[in-house]
Amino acid sequence: MIASCFRFFPVVSIIGCLLAWCSGFAEEHNYADQLKPVPGLSATKAQETFQLAPGFRLEMAASEPNVVDPVAMAFDADGRMFLIEMRGYSEDDGLSLGRVRLLEDADNDGIYEKSTIFAEGFSWPTAITCTQGGVLVGAAPDIYFLKDTDGDGQADEKRVVFTGFGKSNVQGLMNTFKWGLDNRIHGVTSSSGANAQKVVDGQPTGKPLALRGRDFAIEPLTMQMQAISGGGQHGMSFNDWGEKFTCSNSDHLQQVVYEDAYLARNPYVSAPGPRRSIAEDGPQAEVYRTSPVEAWRVIRTKLRAAKIVPGIVEGGGRPAGYFTGATGVTIFRGDGWPAKYDGYAIIGDVGSNLVHRKKLVDDGILYRGVRVDEKTEFLSSSDIWFRPVQYANAPDGSLYVADMYREVIEHPKSLPEMIKKHLDLTSGRDRGRIYRVVGDDFQRKPIPKLSQFKTTDLVAMLDHPNAWHRETAARLIYERQDLAAVPKLEALLKQAKTPQGTITALHALAGLKQLTAAHLLPALGDANPHVRRHAVQLSEPLLASSAELRQGVTSLTADESPKVRFQLAFTAGYLPAQQRTTTLAKLTASNGNDPYFQAAIQSSVGEGAGPLLATLTTSPEAKSVKVQPLITALATQIGKQQSKADLAAILQLLPALQKSDPAAFEKIVRSLNLAADSQMSQQLAAATGGKSAQVFHELVNEALAVLDDDKSSLNAKVDAVKVLRYGQFDAPRFEDLLAPTSPLDIQSHAIAVMGSFDSPEVAKLLVRKWPELSPQLRPFALDSLASRDAWRETLLEAIQTKAIPTADLGADQIAQLTSLLTKDQAQKYAGLFQKSLHGERDALVKDYQKSLSLKGDSPKGKSVFEKNCASCHQLDGIGHAIGPNLAAMKNRGPDAILANVLNPNAEVNPQFMNYICQTADGRVVSGMIAAETSNSITFVKGDNKTETVLRIDIDQLRSTGVSLMPEGLEKTIDQQAMADLLSYLMQDRN
Repeated sequence: MIASCFRFFPVVSIIGCLLAWCSGFAEEHNYADQLKPVPGLSATKAQETFQLAPGFRLEMAASEPNVVDPVAMAFDADGRMFLIEMRGYSEDDGLSLGRVRLLEDADNDGIYEKSTIFAEGFSWPTAITCTQGGVLVGAAPDIYFLKDTDGDGQADEKRVVFTGFGKSNVQGLMNTFKWGLDNRIHGVTSSSGANAQKVVDGQPTGKPLALRGRDFAIEPLTMQMQAISGGGQHGMSFNDWGEKFTCSNSDHLQQVVYEDAYLARNPYVSAPGPRRSIAEDGPQAEVYRTSPVEAWRVIRTKLRAAKIVPGIVEGGGRPAGYFTGATGVTIFRGDGWPAKYDGYAIIGDVGSNLVHRKKLVDDGILYRGVRVDEKTEFLSSSDIWFRPVQYANAPDGSLYVADMYREVIEHPKSLPEMIKKHLDLTSGRDRGRIYRVVGDDFQRKPIPKLSQFKTTDLVAMLDHPNAWHRETAARLIYERQDLAAVPKLEALLKQAKTPQGTITALHALAGLKQLTAAHLLPALGDANPHVRRHAVQLSEPLLASSAELRQGVTSLTADESPKVRFQLAFTAGYLPAQQRTTTLAKLTASNGNDPYFQAAIQSSVGEGAGPLLATLTTSPEAKSVKVQPLITALATQIGKQQSKADLAAILQLLPALQKSDPAAFEKIVRSLNLAADSQMSQQLAAATGGKSAQVFHELVNEALAVLDDDKSSLNAKVDAVKVLRYGQFDAPRFEDLLAPTSPLDIQSHAIAVMGSFDSPEVAKLLVRKWPELSPQLRPFALDSLASRDAWRETLLEAIQTKAIPTADLGADQIAQLTSLLTKDQAQKYAGLFQKSLHGERDALVKDYQKSLSLKGDSPKGKSVFEKNCASCHQLDGIGHAIGPNLAAMKNRGPDAILANVLNPNAEVNPQFMNYICQTADGRVVSGMIAAETSNSITFVKGDNKTETVLRIDIDQLRSTGVSLMPEGLEKTIDQQAMADLLSYLMQDRN
């Protein structure tokens, strides 16, 4: 309590000084008196600052000087703890202060009294795992293998095994190495990305593996690396069933839904992103800290509010109280807590000095993260030095917490120099703690030295209730490749007491290359759905040789578990053609309208889309909402892929279909999206007596009739506009559609359709109509004008001649356009654009400060929000949740919102950066990258409009360097409207 009061006291005086100073800014103030160091606490005193949920107790496992700055940990086969010490955080990467520490608990009392520097000299190390008698250490740009060969506790073997990992962001480095059920080491790439290469004899070899938005897995015996689904920032964990979870700073609990390698089988699949936010209370859920806000943060907030320093204002309301630094997500899998907490998700908020937990509730192929602590947290401290960055399921069955114990955790670039010079960003470099959270009834058991076990004796550990025992035994069995374990593994399959034991034994047999159909057939009928799911997955390499196994797998199309059926949708791709088609058709009938199921099913027909389309179209469920989406997707794939086998299936299907079901015939022909002069189009026309070509002619005529009918509804007219893409470009018709009297939806869809034509008249019409286009329509028009080289030239000429004033273009639009210029265009139009200066935006923000003192009208503010903000933000159920969470922005106060609206590019979170994608056919797609897979990138822009571009269709991809949020909203939001908007956004919603 004394410590807490001490921390609060300077904040009051700071605010008073700042208020007096900001009213008459003259010279830079010296904050030395306000920013005196906040002393850390001894390891003993620190334990008095904690609040912990009932039913648990907190124990100290290690503290300084035996450990400093721990950010990652791993336990070897004998329970020894290896720690990563990131002593160079946050600016001293060049000093190579990072170390690997070895801690040993010689008397097995839970206190690690022996400490040895295992290796040192690393720049920003962040990850570690044990393998093959040594450790893998991640220290960007490299991954090292270290080993102690003479038993002195220090590594005498040190070699780089991979290189190419990015280190552009100290808070976005590779991290979290975990052993997976698949006998591989999984790691998080994080936001700095990688072009990873294997290192052999000191030299990078092979083609770089691009890792952006994806994680990686390492096969430990061959040291081969593969890109896998992921994309989190810091932290990753598996549950007992091998399902993967991750987190990012402002999205504290995410599930990785599928494995990227499946999608790679079919480059024509446009799948939803593999990472799904699953917390019921939202990505930036409320957190309940018991520590005060740091004094430097209060000062920085006031400086930003007064426009003395740039940056987002924190603290017009609360400067904290929601997730902003989520890290280290870990699924608890030990036996040292009451059994009801098995499978809970543990996440730290390092900036709020707390540890949060959530219960994972099964919800189909996904989980829901449900809060269990109301208005409090699982573990929190009143000490601002407490920095829980990572967690581990330990050999003793408890949860270990790595506390970096630092006075300041903040990206150094976010600290103004006038503040930073008074802070010691190294304060705590000589501190660090490892805590252990156990249940009240926990009784410590001896830790076995598994390295000394015979391989046959390790098998029993695969059925142990504690995850460390299972994983470590599985790892040793795989690394030893000792076939003596096979009889014991086979026996375990029949005698396992837990489904976890059965699953781990199956994967162990697979790792030894001894898994057979005889092992899998009983597992396919197991009572536990996770066992069945793994049996389906593990059957894949054996399906070609076992008819009995194929029968067992395909019998699960009606399995009661969505997880089993979901896996079967992927696995079916390894079945013979006829069985594959039948199996996928059944799965489509039950789950085809689920986007994840649809992607899984389509991933299995890299070959064979035609037969599946024919089966679905002629099935009794053909018109079902579960089947229709996949029929469209398959037809689109066939039109792009144009394989002879699919063509044969289509030629056989369509002639009969045009007679029996003209509507279905029309839909498929439209979805094929064939160019009129393509070989497939001509063959279809011949096979259908010209009917396939006539489809488009009739469609356009019907659409024109709808548009000419004054009685047609708006929705009908919008649909009719979309159909015009199948005809020729009719300039007078589109000029009518773009008349100011036309509804906004009609105009926006007309512009989109115009972009599908290749006529120079499109660009001329858009330029001519530009003065009449509303601010909401101009971004769409610009996208179309910039999408083709010839149109771009027309646009540039219009800007040069002032037909389109440069003032009409925002910074994001200028960045988009200039990034697409050819070399000749860049020279010809050099100086045409002047980049928006931060100073101009800052002056605008300063001028709009007057709106903060105006009385706002919340109902009017709601209207301003709906008109100007709802395309990218969601509040009160209105709009689209593309941009940052406005509930969280409210916590930062009206100053922050004002600055972000008027100067969105002052600080751009990479998550909301705008990208430009130029396709092979000359189109341009722009937007924020919402998801990436092995074969596609999904872009999202205003109004939640998304477009997925297959990688095979991408010519160029680059960032514009600016935010998705446009500049220039002051043109439609005056100062009173801003006051109304702020009133609406800041109103109490509790």
